[in-house]
Parts: sequence; structure tokens; C-alpha cells
Amino acid sequence: MQWYLTKIIYQIICKGELHLPQFDEQLRIICAEDDLHAFQKARLLGEKEEDYFLNKGEKPVIWKFIDVSEIHPLNELLDGAEMYSRIKEEDDAETFIHVTKLRASHLLENCTHQSIRLN
Repeated sequence: MQWYLTKIIYQIICKGELHLPQFDEQLRIICAEDDLHAFQKARLLGEKEEDYFLNKGEKPVIWKFIDVSEIHPLNELLDGAEMYSRIKEEDDAETFIHVTKLRASHLLENCTHQSIRLN
């Protein structure tokens, strides 16, 4: 098993409030067999930790999972620990989501090719 640092992206949607689109970038440690499994495990974690709640003003807040945009092999550390989180405001939410999904597709393709080569 190998340890990986992965970046998971969420969009923060605050219904009924006007602000720039917000995104949370979280760096998470994942333990997996290879890059492909790390990518898949990070995606499952991202989906599992989507959230919905009411803020202090009783307005709905949604943390929507976008995708996994980065994977980096690491030395042994704690599985699933959040290493870094940053909330970003973007002028163009659609472009940010599109670029995140492109990065995720590229990662998945590279992980799949590497997994095929190793097996």
C-alpha cells in the first residue's frame, strides 16, 4: 500500500445570498494500492462528505463535491486526514468546475494507464 496526498474540490452554495462563487480545496491523505485506487478512493470520500445544512440566517448551505484535481504519492501517514483546506471565490463558477473536471479526467486517464502497465 502507498500513501497519497489528494486534492478534493467542493463548491459552497449559499442559497439566497449574493457573493462570488466559493470553492473549498481540501488536501487529503489516502492509502491505496496505486494511483488509480487513490483517485477512486478520494472520489468516494468527496461524495460521502457532501453536506447540506442551514446557516445562522436559516438559509440552506450546500457543499457540493466537484472532483479530485490532484494526486501526489507520499510516505506513510494517517489515512483520510485533511492536510489543507482553502475556500476560494471565483468570478466564473462554470469555468472553475469545468477545469476541475478536466483535471480529474486527465488524472483518471493517467492512473488507468499506469495501473494497466503495472498489471
